[in-house]
Amino acid sequence: MRDAGAAPPVDGAPRDEDAVLRVRDVPGDALAALLRRYDLSLQRVPDGEAIPGSFWGEPEAGVIAHTVYARGDTPVHSLLHEAGHLIVLPPDRRARVHTDATDSVAEEDATCYLQIALADLLPGVGSARLMADMDAWGYSFRLGSARAWFEHDADDARAWLTARDLLPLRR
Repeated sequence: MRDAGAAPPVDGAPRDEDAVLRVRDVPGDALAALLRRYDLSLQRVPDGEAIPGSFWGEPEAGVIAHTVYARGDTPVHSLLHEAGHLIVLPPDRRARVHTDATDSVAEEDATCYLQIALADLLPGVGSARLMADMDAWGYSFRLGSARAWFEHDADDARAWLTARDLLPLRR
């Protein structure tokens, strides 16, 4: 298990996929507008088509350079996680990303923190719902839940983001 345990479960692990918010559940252009704040773009993939740059496989979001790819059935937590990977990268590294955004535990932890924080900027989502979705999907954290990690064990991730001027979030 990684420090923050950001990875979704391996195939066959139990998860409550029906309980999580999907891209299709977020109203209007809110997701694309959020990504634009960070010079990212959202490319919506038609239902049933393969998601380019998806590390975990469908319906998980994918990343290639400055673009996050998602279908209507992509979990919001997945889209925010992959966007977070791009946000934490300097522009020169971001431009080279294809599918696998990092091998750094510090960046992975910062990405988990950021995806939770970004959820508060989306109508109808919020950090509490996103953390519940992360738990339902099968994310694994040292303290047993996304909320416990975020509230009691994420000081290093928050400090990492703050040092790079990524917190507070762009509104």
